Amino acid sequence: MCHYFVTLDATAIAERESEHERKPRNLGAALSQTWDSRLAIQREQSYHFGMHSLTISLQALVATSIFFVWVVRYGNVVEEFKHYGLPDWLRDLVGILKLTFALMLLIGIERKPLAVAGGVGIALLMGCAFFTHLRVKNPLFKMLPSLTLLVLTIAVALINYRLLNP
Repeated sequence: MCHYFVTLDATAIAERESEHERKPRNLGAALSQTWDSRLAIQREQSYHFGMHSLTISLQALVATSIFFVWVVRYGNVVEEFKHYGLPDWLRDLVGILKLTFALMLLIGIERKPLAVAGGVGIALLMGCAFFTHLRVKNPLFKMLPSLTLLVLTIAVALINYRLLNP
């Protein structure tokens, strides 16, 4: 019976000591802990703000590029697909998909899951375009636009995914 009380007292003492270790011992320590946690929160918020600003810029850049090529310079697209021996239905399908994914990137500025989906979709299409350029043995300068958009859309998808799942 005596041994039981000694064990209880030792447990209670250990609990009280661990409570004192968690609590700051003076006002300066309490202020320091509060300041450190506020700085950590502020750093995380500025990181998210920076990543959010970067991804908005990239999304706008990629969407504008795709709209420009598939709307303003559509005649060049028609010539390229004919030159590579690709069917008209494929050109139309790729155009519809690219414009849809570009629109998803713009809507994704406010709704991150759409930005992830749009980024992944455009990245897949740009990967196919890059391999098509390799297949027909185009020079590097003709491959650069598809390769650049591939890298940018992968970055957009990853950043937005990270912002969704911190």
